[in-house]
Amino acid sequence: MSIEYEEQLAGSLVDSFPKDFGYGVDNMDMMQENLENSPSADNKPRILLMGLRRSGKSSIQKVVFHKMSPNETLFLESTNKICKDDISGSSFVNFHIWDFPGQVDFFDPTFDYEMIFRGTGALIFVIDAQDDYVEALGRLHLTVSRAFRVNPEINFEVFIHKVDGLSDDHKIETQRDIHQRANDDLADASLEKLHLSFYLTSIYDHSIFEAFSKVVQKLIPQLPTLENLLNIFISNSGIEKAFLFDVVSKIYIATDSSPVDMQSYELCCDMIDVVIDVSCIYGLKDDGNGNAYDKESLAIIKLNNTTVLYLKEVTKFLALVCILREESFERKGLIDYNFHCFRKAIHEVFEVSSSTQRTGVAVQSSPPSSSGNGLARLKSAALNGTPRSLV
Repeated sequence: MSIEYEEQLAGSLVDSFPKDFGYGVDNMDMMQENLENSPSADNKPRILLMGLRRSGKSSIQKVVFHKMSPNETLFLESTNKICKDDISGSSFVNFHIWDFPGQVDFFDPTFDYEMIFRGTGALIFVIDAQDDYVEALGRLHLTVSRAFRVNPEINFEVFIHKVDGLSDDHKIETQRDIHQRANDDLADASLEKLHLSFYLTSIYDHSIFEAFSKVVQKLIPQLPTLENLLNIFISNSGIEKAFLFDVVSKIYIATDSSPVDMQSYELCCDMIDVVIDVSCIYGLKDDGNGNAYDKESLAIIKLNNTTVLYLKEVTKFLALVCILREESFERKGLIDYNFHCFRKAIHEVFEVSSSTQRTGVAVQSSPPSSSGNGLARLKSAALNGTPRSLV
């Protein structure tokens, strides 16, 4: 494998730091007051991590958004307070993640659970697949049914977690059993309109990043536009697969319409790690200041099976990672021109303007000329609490 870098990098990638706001589990009134007085409670959508104790909620948050090694999570203490994490400072997607302790009774009569669910975009319920999940299913039903009555617009996601210790057959059987029982409980309660999405996850592979990618994509109203742009870009550039990555978390904001192959996704994730790690080591200025990922960041990795991985910076939070054949990469000039048009369109998609209008889309499929329009300007109004405006 050979790696070619054509980047001018300086400094280190700004990491995502936790901002924990402790709410004592023994004082429900204080917890309620803090929730109501939170200045940003209604400004950004929330993703709630819920589940029984030791199900792996905190480990998921630390691995995905704080780059913690999975082995280090073995030393995490059990969560005994609500941990509120604002990841918008170093991530493309603008939301809060609230990690709930499993032992707290959130439906205590003195606690207004409507305050929690009213501003929630997604509720992730984590079930330990290696444990007896009968109690977890009961808590899942109670949680989603209460939340659905308060806010029917919530996306309900179930992470069947810690499947790394199960055989492939056992994974499928566990997922089928949990899926059947959970939906039967909803049917018995006449909640057929409540939809649950199920994912098999583990922090020891990329399945947790894949699952979180699907969750986050549901919170992005511009997703169909992004997918359409990617489809047009790859079809006119000879590219087999393309991902639009959030660099810090390595979750993909969008991809083209072709099926996602886990091996390809893992390759792209590993490429981001390589670029950032090498940039942090060799791209630093003498004074240690600067950024390891900037507008000049670009990397090419040529594998020994005639496959090329191509990474280019889209914004300071986003990277486009493409998979293509060596023969297609010979038209690098065409790819770069189409990427320039694509990048410009991505910026315009997220411009905050109430008067934006959607226009046609076109990509150069031949070498650029002075009369070529490339990718036509495409604008879509960004909603409050959705991906941040691009700089």
